[in-house]
Amino acid sequence: MALTLAAPPRPAELLRRAGGVVRERPGLLAAATVLLVCVPTGEKDVAAAVHVTAADLASLALVALTAVNLLRGRTPAIGRTDAVRFGAIVLAAAVATVGSIDPVTSLTGFVRLTQVFVLVPAAVLCALRDRTDQRLVLGSFVIAALIQGVVGAHQFLTGTGASYTGRPIRAVGTFGALDIMAMSTVVSYGLLAALALALAEGNAGWRRALFATAGFLAFPLAVSFSRGSWIATAAAAAVLLLRADARLAVRSAVLGTAAAVVLVGGLGLGGSGVTARLSSIGSVSEAPDQSVSDRYDLWATAGRIWQDHPVSGAGPKAFQQLRDSHAPLRLSSGSDAADATIGFQREPLLSPHNMYLLVLSEQGLVGIVAYGTLFLGLLIGCLRTARGPGLAALALLTWVLVDFLYADIGGATTVLTSVVLGLAARSAGSARSREARA
Repeated sequence: MALTLAAPPRPAELLRRAGGVVRERPGLLAAATVLLVCVPTGEKDVAAAVHVTAADLASLALVALTAVNLLRGRTPAIGRTDAVRFGAIVLAAAVATVGSIDPVTSLTGFVRLTQVFVLVPAAVLCALRDRTDQRLVLGSFVIAALIQGVVGAHQFLTGTGASYTGRPIRAVGTFGALDIMAMSTVVSYGLLAALALALAEGNAGWRRALFATAGFLAFPLAVSFSRGSWIATAAAAAVLLLRADARLAVRSAVLGTAAAVVLVGGLGLGGSGVTARLSSIGSVSEAPDQSVSDRYDLWATAGRIWQDHPVSGAGPKAFQQLRDSHAPLRLSSGSDAADATIGFQREPLLSPHNMYLLVLSEQGLVGIVAYGTLFLGLLIGCLRTARGPGLAALALLTWVLVDFLYADIGGATTVLTSVVLGLAARSAGSARSREARA
């Protein structure tokens, strides 16, 4: 009796099957968006123009799939509350664009703001249909963080990272020295997601694995030498642990301090650099270094721009055009960046490094009210439903809101902010649904 082997499926058939899986589980595209952030872009000048990354393309594919599903009735439309919040962002950006000092340039900013704060978050909200989808996306955050964490730890240990105090020891992952905050952002997200999943996990083996993952990610986060990421992660972890279990928060603080003393003080892993960087946090008001001093000047510049355009702002992307006419003379022309790939470069300071002040200067009071309503509404909703994946959404949203105090959107990880907002909207929506049923 002869045996006949079935012919392997053709590429077109494989694509059709894959498309069917994605249509049935659109959360896969949201997870792919997170993972594709790890793909190196190879850009030599981040500030030169608008760059479209693989993660951006995946997010736009998610938006397109969501639009098709909505038109065909496969996905329920977003609720009225979310529609009002997202609609207010579009309206504020449109008003600022129309009244901009340079409407043509501001139009590209309007498109970017709509993508980051409206389209992608709304698509993620629609794509995450159940807890399985939420855990899938949170798992992708953890995997992306492990990829970047391993690369970053290797860079520090082998001296192949970006330059820090004259030595190539700063962990930057696959992003390079031109996007110095990107690796620490991805690692922070993954650490918080792992910690939240561990607190919600019932299986003891998975809990231990997730806690171990969070513990490992603390090392590449430390050697990223990013004070902003350290502060945001500490604040988000505190909120996470206090919301989950206050006694656990106290125990975790004690254990974390002990581990830091052993690793940094005893084993010397990043000891001098981390200690010096930590001590500099306390001196940012009395004796700030050049990067902090420049940031203060940029904040003052944003305030002066807002005073000239108080209601609707100067328009998206107008800060970089008005910076020199409003900035103090002592402001540096740019920040230094150096690694083995790009050599030495100076990147211009084109934003105030504070998302709230960026909105205020470019979109005025109309914009800051719209963004404040969105952020505050999502935060309150996540606090009400901080269980399971909702606990992770609360931690990640807290990280974003704290980080926005000294950073703004830009770079390869911007799309991750959109995914976090979508996760938070999903959790906040779950809280409203339970209240309606009650």
